[in-house]
Amino acid sequence: MAHHKSAKKRIRNSARKRLRNRLFRSRARTLIKKAVRYIEAGDLESARQAAKEAISTLDKAANKGILHRNNVARRKSRLMKKLAALEASEGAGT
Repeated sequence: MAHHKSAKKRIRNSARKRLRNRLFRSRARTLIKKAVRYIEAGDLESARQAAKEAISTLDKAANKGILHRNNVARRKSRLMKKLAALEASEGAGT
């Protein structure tokens, strides 16, 4: 347990930041899963909308320093690759 005043304050601040960071990480993961689910179901319009939301949340997390920008770029790339594959298959089927 911390004994110094500054160490106690650091613990309080860290706890607040941890909760905020967890909120953003959780939201980002949820939205990515939602977008992937729509992509796998073949629902193009819903997939586009969900991917847009997921990318926006990932960008916000990167701007706040919650997720590393390369981590965000990798996740966005993988999501867009899946979406592009769905769009290509929709275009070929029409």
